[in-house]
Amino acid sequence: MKNSAQSDQLSATDWLDQGLKTLSESGFTALKAEPLAKAMGVSRGSFYWHFADVGAFHSALLKRWREVATEQIIASLERSPEGEIPINVLLRRAFGGSRFTVEVAVRTWATVDSAARAAVQAIDRRRLSYMEGLFVAQGYSPAAAQARAQILYWAFLGFTLSERPLPKPRQEEIFAELIRIANTPA
Repeated sequence: MKNSAQSDQLSATDWLDQGLKTLSESGFTALKAEPLAKAMGVSRGSFYWHFADVGAFHSALLKRWREVATEQIIASLERSPEGEIPINVLLRRAFGGSRFTVEVAVRTWATVDSAARAAVQAIDRRRLSYMEGLFVAQGYSPAAAQARAQILYWAFLGFTLSERPLPKPRQEEIFAELIRIANTPA
């Protein structure tokens, strides 16, 4: 175990980041104080210093997921260099080849937990709304923006939940087609 000076330095964010890691590696059933504390080399008391109970931790964890999986991405898109097409930057990031293990883990958790399900539904609405706004800013009608955002989001979810990744050349061909679809005038 870490000494008390080290455990005093753990923040709620440290616990939440460990929770996201544990969630992606071991699933939602591993989101308990004892295994998390053991993984971090501290006592459970450190966990309870930051969270009233496991339920409060789960709630904070879902908020942290929203922050890192949506809000930070949107904030970085808002800082994109002049001349970059934000939807293209977003698609490049979303289909950049990395596996979304936390995304899959949270969506799996949402099949059995109403709070996780509500968090997933809220994130889906936030992401779709943001994408619609990007398309409207490019001059698409609200109806066309909504349709394009939904189609591309479905493609993202399919990509994310797919267990068999495509070979890199095929993935790049599909990505190029998604960019073409996203930018074809309505």
